Amino acid sequence: MEKMEKSGAVRRARFLLLVAAAFWVCILYFRLSVIITGVAIAPTERAASFAPGYERDRCRGRYVYMHDLPPRFNADMLGGCSQTNGRWPDMCEQVSNAGLGKPLQEPEDEGDGDDGVLTGARGWYATHQFALDAIFHGRMRRYECLTNDSSEAAAVFVPFYAGFDFARHHWGYDNATRDAASHDLASWLVGRPEWRRAGGRDHFLVAGRTAWDFRRDTCLSPNWGTNLLLLAASRNMTVLVVESSAPGLGNDMAVPYPTYFHPRTDADVLDWQRRIESSDRPWFMSFVGAPRPEFPRSIRPQIIAQCSASSTCRQLGCANGASQCHAPGDIMRLFQSSTFCLQPPGDSYTRRSAFDAMVAGCVPVFFHPASAYLQYRWHLPGDHTRYSVFIPEDGVRAGNVGIEETLRRIPPAAVRRMREELVRLVPRLVYADPRHTLETVKDAFDVAVEGVIEKVA
Repeated sequence: MEKMEKSGAVRRARFLLLVAAAFWVCILYFRLSVIITGVAIAPTERAASFAPGYERDRCRGRYVYMHDLPPRFNADMLGGCSQTNGRWPDMCEQVSNAGLGKPLQEPEDEGDGDDGVLTGARGWYATHQFALDAIFHGRMRRYECLTNDSSEAAAVFVPFYAGFDFARHHWGYDNATRDAASHDLASWLVGRPEWRRAGGRDHFLVAGRTAWDFRRDTCLSPNWGTNLLLLAASRNMTVLVVESSAPGLGNDMAVPYPTYFHPRTDADVLDWQRRIESSDRPWFMSFVGAPRPEFPRSIRPQIIAQCSASSTCRQLGCANGASQCHAPGDIMRLFQSSTFCLQPPGDSYTRRSAFDAMVAGCVPVFFHPASAYLQYRWHLPGDHTRYSVFIPEDGVRAGNVGIEETLRRIPPAAVRRMREELVRLVPRLVYADPRHTLETVKDAFDVAVEGVIEKVA
């Protein structure tokens, strides 16, 4: 027993000697490294030394290079707004305020001033539905990850005002004149070193109209629009439009129409979300729009008839020179006081009105899948039942489907969930005022840029 105790003591002593030796080896190694390098860096100081590099890299994978195009491709179009000879009424007013248009004024007949939130001071403007070219360019100028070094850019932005070019040359000009700026742009781009890096596949531009306005040779009318999207150079680029011609198949990607709301701060967004969340909605459903007698397949006559026959449906008309549907304040107040907003196709499948309705917290009712579900995949949920209702147009056209009866069958809890989803969606459906910067909120511009970068990658 005594021998065993002595043996254990010896082992413990050897262990302690090994620990002590290891400790002194570490001390000597550390001191030697100080002598060699001339400086000792504490762990916390070492971590801090990486901070500047971390800050520089926060845009890694998100850098965008913006071409400095000759002004004939953008600024000169705005400067020549008065030279449209009536082909684009009030163009100068519509492109004012960085493309936002005229600020909304509080109605004179508002006694309590409660609707004063719909004013220019709160970020509300009479924005034209096809003004996205200038708005997006303005937002890009303030993009936090803009770079002057194209070699580190994940994408390259081309600030060509394709939508404005369409408007100024559409009526009264031949096709060669309509296409002149597009051909000139293509020649300018392909001669740039940034283009040669990837053959333009990392380039993108905004053409703030429907894609059909830039595919003349594939349209029914041989004189409608330009051929921008059919040019060889354009086929390599990503082109953002308010309605895609072939969702998921081509290089044109749909982004939201500009609405009347352009927040300046995060607080503007939060205040509006609170407002629509608590809005009183006395109207069960509503419709803003005109009939389309020139389109035999349009279901607007049936929608107008059903709305007129209901005591819980209100509509603002545009027929026979009526201007109700052109007054932004009236439109938004109606949508804000409605539970469901009817959104049939118009001149094309999509409508700017659908975005006005969603921003107002009104559940959109679509009648054709191309009105939203096949578009805007970056901005709207893939599960369309989360935020909208779908009623197939064939039943409405045939008179076999009652819109109000269909909507009445939706459980109140489901309606409440859709409205809650719309409140959450508001930031990604609006374009912030280009003259200001949101801090934490991602708007439609941010979502679109992220989508482009992912697509390019």
